[in-house]
Amino acid sequence: MAEAALRAPRAGAAAAPLLAVNNLEAWYGESHVLHGITFDVAPGEVVTLLGRNGAGKTTTLRSIIGIMGKRTGSVTFDGAETIRMPSRSIARLGVGYVPEERGIFASLSVYENLTLPPIVKPGGLSVDQIYELFPNLRERSGSQGTKLSGGEQQMLAIGRILRTGAKLLLLDEPTEGLAPVIVQQIGRTIERLKGEGFTIILVEQNFRFAQTVANRHYVVEQGKVVDMIPNEVLDQNIDKLHRYLGV
Repeated sequence: MAEAALRAPRAGAAAAPLLAVNNLEAWYGESHVLHGITFDVAPGEVVTLLGRNGAGKTTTLRSIIGIMGKRTGSVTFDGAETIRMPSRSIARLGVGYVPEERGIFASLSVYENLTLPPIVKPGGLSVDQIYELFPNLRERSGSQGTKLSGGEQQMLAIGRILRTGAKLLLLDEPTEGLAPVIVQQIGRTIERLKGEGFTIILVEQNFRFAQTVANRHYVVEQGKVVDMIPNEVLDQNIDKLHRYLGV
């Protein structure tokens, strides 16, 4: 798909995107994984990266936060070029990453996990506000990470980032392996965060879930963005999306 189409004006979108990714390339060692990823995200948007396993979706998130060994191109966040910044500096700008494996410290309690990361910018949620979002965590405040269910671990991983003051959230497969009732709770949380001005990039295999929370969907194939589908026309493009995803 033409780059101009990927950046088509959107009703209500800000003049300048919060995140602009241009011709992003990345490598794992000698393996060239991303081949010119280009997309943008407006402030307050939720966008998804959809694609088959191995398409480069997780690598894109890792490249945005700066934990790839080698990357080239341009990643601009809130007007700052970050392609040569270390990941700690990118995080301090207000970018938060929740990896697929969640990264919970097993030996620490829920409360200790929440309060361990430093606050990098003002405007983060307090522990009580996180407990309001995820009542399960309040009930399990003293429990060790090893004693949490998969859904509770995902809530904790998201909550931990919200406390830091990050305004761009990179969520990698937040609903994978979770019971439907927990998936619904994660969806309500994403909707609430969007309503409060957070910007979210979501890697998600469950495009039906993505359809309930996202403004737009970028399709990734072989390390490139090949299409962008606005959420309001996703149903009309479902056959095309099935072809992309191989379902």
